[in-house]
Amino acid sequence: MDWRIPLFKTYWEDDDIEAVDSVIKRGTYWATGPEIEQFERKIAEFIGRKYALSFNSGTSALHTLLLAHNIRDAEVIVPSFTFIATANAVVLAGGKPVFAESESNTLGLDAGDVESRITKRTKAIVPLHYGGFPSRDIKALREIANEHGLLVIEDAAESLGARIGKEMVGDFGDSAMFSFCQNKVISTGEGGMIVTDSELIYEKAKLIRSHGRVESTDGYFASTKDNDYIEAGYNFRMSTILAALGLSQFKKLEKIVAMRRERADWLNKALSKIDGMRIMKELPDHHSVYQMYTILLPDEKTRDGLQSHLTKRGIMTKIYFNPVHLKTLYASKCGGVGTLPRTEKLSKTVLSLPLYPDLSRADTDYLKNSIGEFFERK
Repeated sequence: MDWRIPLFKTYWEDDDIEAVDSVIKRGTYWATGPEIEQFERKIAEFIGRKYALSFNSGTSALHTLLLAHNIRDAEVIVPSFTFIATANAVVLAGGKPVFAESESNTLGLDAGDVESRITKRTKAIVPLHYGGFPSRDIKALREIANEHGLLVIEDAAESLGARIGKEMVGDFGDSAMFSFCQNKVISTGEGGMIVTDSELIYEKAKLIRSHGRVESTDGYFASTKDNDYIEAGYNFRMSTILAALGLSQFKKLEKIVAMRRERADWLNKALSKIDGMRIMKELPDHHSVYQMYTILLPDEKTRDGLQSHLTKRGIMTKIYFNPVHLKTLYASKCGGVGTLPRTEKLSKTVLSLPLYPDLSRADTDYLKNSIGEFFERK
């Protein structure tokens, strides 16, 4: 469908083209060039971590973190209100996902429910920072993990640049991952990054990322020497072309976040005047990057009716997220409908509206008027 207002647009400028163009024209080091480590260093410094490692996707990054932290045969507590990769990565790393409820303020894991699901087999908690919002309970989850001797591995795929006070999302857990997929705050089309302070996890992740290969100082493609392989690994590397794009995008992160927050403020002011919905608001001392703009409706019928109305008006919306524990892959193993009543109810009320850095005032007004029109007809 040719949308009048799409759900998102990836923000780019001429320097992004020039960054990719320069690597291509160099004619070499498209796979393992210096831009990769430069991008990793920038992210590590930004988050305040000792190490960062790039990947070909956020999913690969999370999969690798779980492998590096060795969650095999252990239980890992995850939200059901998330993208399915959060749970799949646990399975692929040999663990068992245990689904927990999400809270309705920032749509992250509910600390109280998480604590009730801890068993002797639990090894880790994977909190979600939803849609650019820092998780409400992230500090409480860290405390619970400390009390029970558990790992915290942050799924910060959507929230690069978000923070609580001066502490960045990605710096609360033992390790964290980010995504650079096309709808994220900054993008390389596809891509991901892990951050950690553990040299052991960093070194393990490097092996997993690249075939279990012990890399020489010069790198695989720049040396005539043979390499040793000490475990079975994957090819999860980010290419130099994408890293160059990531570097260029990262230079604009502050600008992009400011543009997103400005558009979110427009929407907040416009939509707060319409009865019949709830707008997600920042908690005190929280700083959101508004990777998504999600509203909550009173019930599924209203939500679905509004989505249908906006579709007819050429406005794209999407439901992020339907519960993972109800997907075919997990439903029979996790109890199906009724297992997580709060998450199931929450998922029936959420609707993500268009938000991107260059969303215009005119489109914001059109969106507001279209939503107002729906509620006037009800």
